[in-house]
Amino acid sequence: MSTIEVVVARIGKPHGIRGEVTLELRTDEPDRRFAAGTTLSLQKPAGSAFGHRALTVARTRWHQTTLLATFEELASRNDAEAARGVLLVATVDPHETPEDPDEFYDHQLVGLAAYDVDGRALGTVTAITHGGAQDLLTVTTPEGREGLVPFVKELVPEVDVPGGRLVVADRPGLVTPLEDDA
Repeated sequence: MSTIEVVVARIGKPHGIRGEVTLELRTDEPDRRFAAGTTLSLQKPAGSAFGHRALTVARTRWHQTTLLATFEELASRNDAEAARGVLLVATVDPHETPEDPDEFYDHQLVGLAAYDVDGRALGTVTAITHGGAQDLLTVTTPEGREGLVPFVKELVPEVDVPGGRLVVADRPGLVTPLEDDA
C-alpha cells in the first residue's frame, strides 16, 4: 500500500464573484491540507458535470469560522457554483498520522478488532460514517450484525492502532443486541 486517499473537505457555496468557495472541512489539519500549491483530487457527486479532475490551492483565508479557498482552476462565480458538492481528496502516506494523537484516519480504524471494557471480543470495525454531530464506527459482529458506535471518548475510551484493537463501552442495543432482539 503506497498511498491512501483521505477526504479533507466538501466544496460549499461560492463566496463573491472571483471563484472563491466555502469549504466544509473534514480534516482537523486545514493549514496542512490546504497549503498554497497543494493539488487535491476530486470525488464528484452523481450527475455532476464539473469538468476538472483535480484542483490546486491558490490561497485560503478564514472568514469567521469558515475556511474560504481560491483554486487556480476556478476563476469565476460560475466556476465556483459548478464545483459545489465536490469532495476534495488528499493523498497521504499510510504511515502518516494526524498531528493530534486523539485523531485517526479512517484507514487506521477500519479493520481494528473491537472489544468491550471487560476484554470480550465484539467484532471488527468495518466502516466509518462521518456525521454532523460525530463520526460513527460500524462494528460488525461475528454473526454479521452491524452496530453503530458514536466515535466519542465516552464510548470508545481506548484506540490502539499498533495493537490492532479498540475498546467500546458497549451497552445493550449498541453492538450487542437488546434482550428482546437476541
